[in-house]
Amino acid sequence: MTRRKFLLVGIDGLRVADALRPGAAPALAALIEAGSLHPMTMEVPTWSGPGWSSILTGTTHAQHGVFDNTFHGNTLSANADLLSRAFFADPTRGTFAAVSWPPLADPAGPGPVIATRSDQQRSGMHRLVIRDGETYGYRAGDGEIAAFSRLALRDAGPDASFVYLGEVDEAGHLYGGTSPEYAAALRRVDAHLAGIVAAVAARAETHDEDWLIGVTSDHGHVDAGGHGGADEVVTASFLALGRFVRGGSVHPTALVSRQRIRPDEVAGVLLAHLE
Repeated sequence: MTRRKFLLVGIDGLRVADALRPGAAPALAALIEAGSLHPMTMEVPTWSGPGWSSILTGTTHAQHGVFDNTFHGNTLSANADLLSRAFFADPTRGTFAAVSWPPLADPAGPGPVIATRSDQQRSGMHRLVIRDGETYGYRAGDGEIAAFSRLALRDAGPDASFVYLGEVDEAGHLYGGTSPEYAAALRRVDAHLAGIVAAVAARAETHDEDWLIGVTSDHGHVDAGGHGGADEVVTASFLALGRFVRGGSVHPTALVSRQRIRPDEVAGVLLAHLE
């Protein structure tokens, strides 16, 4: 029986309209061309903490209680992330997360959004890879995260995975959303995405597996850099979907009935693929 699996790739701080321009992000464009693109509007305030909390737990800001990057007063312990939900529904499922922004998964941080699940880590059913892009820079951090992810996806083939890349957001803050540095960071992150998608495609080709890949972002950046408000360039996001089986890519069946999606619906779309 063909085993179904999913991977969600999060690209922090992505200006969607710019990323979708011809030549800006060819790996993302190729995934969309073979799959589907679903516009999404992020809830205000447009900070990474609340944005990723909504995307990863399938809940709204009011439900998960995260309104900024301090995570103060959150109720994340009552709102399981999509990897935990995949495992709880079927304890034979392996899960994997690799992030370069520690609050998403570091048990010593202000979150985490993705549960540590120490028992499953000890049994080999759950693996976390965490790098500190805030302290040591996201270009190096994303490079390590991408390398770990390619190996884990190709060789271990976890059933439910999340990979986070943060350099685009860093460039937006440092140089602005319309800067050459921002565009260069997008090209580098897109190259990471190309390698990750290739690893999944190779895995699907050599195993009896049906993979759904999702790519999304938590917010954009204003021209001068920064986010948090309700500017359209900041609230505009998306969910891109691509599906890979033996023999190549096929059109994803998820969301065929409609185009637009909410942030709190992303987790459900990916989890539905496992059933």
